[in-house]
Amino acid sequence: MIPVKGFSGQKVAVLGLGRSGLATARALRAGGAEAICWDDNPAARETAEGEGFQCLDLRRHGAFDEIATLIVSPGIPHLYPQPNPVVAAALEAGVPVDNDIGLFFRSFAGPEWNGYDTPPRVIAVTGSNGKSTTAALIHHILSEAGREAQLAGNIGRGVLDIDPGGDGSVVVLELSSYQTELARALTPDVAVFTNLSPDHLDRHGGMGGYFAAKRRLFAEGGPDRAVIGIDEAEGAFLAGQLAEGPADDRVIRISVERKLTGPGWQVFARKGFLSEYRKGRQTGSIDLRGIKGLPGSHNHQNACAAYAACRSLGLAPRVIEDALHSYPGLPHRSQIIAEAGGVTFVNDSKATNVDSAVKALSAFKKIRWICGGLEKEGGIDALNGSSDQVIKAYVIGREAAGFAMQLKVEAEVCTTMAAAVEQAIADSAAGETVLLAPAAASFDQYDNFEQRGDDFTAQVQKHLNA
Repeated sequence: MIPVKGFSGQKVAVLGLGRSGLATARALRAGGAEAICWDDNPAARETAEGEGFQCLDLRRHGAFDEIATLIVSPGIPHLYPQPNPVVAAALEAGVPVDNDIGLFFRSFAGPEWNGYDTPPRVIAVTGSNGKSTTAALIHHILSEAGREAQLAGNIGRGVLDIDPGGDGSVVVLELSSYQTELARALTPDVAVFTNLSPDHLDRHGGMGGYFAAKRRLFAEGGPDRAVIGIDEAEGAFLAGQLAEGPADDRVIRISVERKLTGPGWQVFARKGFLSEYRKGRQTGSIDLRGIKGLPGSHNHQNACAAYAACRSLGLAPRVIEDALHSYPGLPHRSQIIAEAGGVTFVNDSKATNVDSAVKALSAFKKIRWICGGLEKEGGIDALNGSSDQVIKAYVIGREAAGFAMQLKVEAEVCTTMAAAVEQAIADSAAGETVLLAPAAASFDQYDNFEQRGDDFTAQVQKHLNA
């Protein structure tokens, strides 16, 4: 646990008592603060009270009279589409609003660091797609290289629930736009921006607000090194804003769309080969084509970002390459769950938006595509330009018929996962891939994308075992 500093003897309100909220309350208590907790869910309040925390309705008049700050869990709106009533009350009372990420950055360093040969480092990863894989890949590479590493944030443990940093250790954080937008302190040693595509626009008031939320990771204090995906205009702009000139190697530019040239530090992947260039000379190269845990150009982008982050910490190219080959992949992200009769079954339930689904479709050939769910803002037209390898689509979700009508490929309305898997298996032949890449949210039928992916896996195993 990382005890929260700066609030000893003060009352701090905690809104939202899920994993991060409870971890925050515990860390506040460990730092000498009194956590005043609230969650609209009675069961969540009961859990907190069972650990000895006081739960008070923060919506009541005068609730913030003695509160030093309000800590908000990521899922709770603080600005758009409209602030949560508790957040609005705190702002009205002049009480600062923060989150566990902000508390982490103000509390992680300790006096014991003065005795370390190498102080702990923090690598923070954000972006629209690939940030979970990139963060997990960095953690895997560091662990394989013998470095003490912890994975936290949106993946792994809560940021305040990790162990204090040891000599030479590294903390790898995956951070969403919800987290970077609100944190009052953001001071990673290395910050990674993978890419940007439309997502969560209602929560950020549009694309500009969404990019601004991501950009804060690089603006609030500024990292020592920035790894920036420049295949979108926003990434190119961000890299330009951070660099003092073309040769400034504090900015490492990455791409999977073109060869990068110039006097700076670049890492790019073309036709399955990763290349690193510094000062105009090649300093590293890796053949990514045979790495099963990283299929497709989108995963090659993740590999470039992870490679660059680890190189910035001094790891050798050969060490990184060896670790890439042993990377098993993450559940629900281009995860090969079975191979039978020459048919490969891939679970990419995390492809919850059109951009991530397009990338999944580009990674495989001869695809029987299971898609559909709660359609996001912006429609699904972009899918039709990336479906050359789709033999047939099997559409799930409550609005499956409407989703299917927008597709330019042969599509069958299945509605349920069970029916989609059954029909896709019945139709499939050797050399084909049955791919779950929904291009939609899961909430019309499932609690989350993990539950949807687990259902796909269970249905596949049921049919293969039969």
